Amino acid sequence: MRQKNSIGKYTDDLWRKIATETALEVQILLEKWQLLLLGLIFQYIHGLAARGVHYLHRPGPVLQDLGFMILPVRLRLFSFSFPNVYDMMFRQFLLQWTFHPFIFHSKRFYTVLIWRRMLAFLVASQMLRIVTFYSTQLPGPNYHCREGSELTTLPPPDSVWELLLINFPQGVIYGCGDLIFSSHMIFTLVFVRSYLAVCRCIKALAWLMAILQSLLIIASRKHYSVDVVVAW
Repeated sequence: MRQKNSIGKYTDDLWRKIATETALEVQILLEKWQLLLLGLIFQYIHGLAARGVHYLHRPGPVLQDLGFMILPVRLRLFSFSFPNVYDMMFRQFLLQWTFHPFIFHSKRFYTVLIWRRMLAFLVASQMLRIVTFYSTQLPGPNYHCREGSELTTLPPPDSVWELLLINFPQGVIYGCGDLIFSSHMIFTLVFVRSYLAVCRCIKALAWLMAILQSLLIIASRKHYSVDVVVAW
């Protein structure tokens, strides 16, 4: 009976905390929603810019790359785990940031504020990225960006809507030309840095996953090594 009372008390306290934190988060959201909305809108603008440079991409010989020499083509089989590693990191950090204040007793941050700050850093990095990949267009090293592939250069769009819709998600997965510097590494490093600012319990694992993803990006030939180095 005492155990049931303890469980019931814990459940009541948990729901009370969730209700209190939700009310606080909603209040902060009503005050800070403008920058959050701008950050989310810019994610579309960044995707639109990456789609636009694909129309300008021209295939050519893959550049000499030290990372490609160290991680040869036969490791391409292992590179297919790259999307899984990225998705796992994204979901882990998403859940941690979003639900940490609602469940754990140690109150260190607000969900709205951490997302607001994270989006601000992403927007700044993505603005620099757009400038760099439009300034210097390299032949894509990915297999669908090489000569002979139907996806290496896009035909002119039939309408403005074809460009604006950016063919999501295929247009993101099979893009070419948006190389310097790696968007995946931008997200990963912002995630890791933001995560470590609020939770240091798995610091070594977070950095290990970031390094592993860097190697998988190069092994999959999604980017040249310089794209990953510049992102870091």
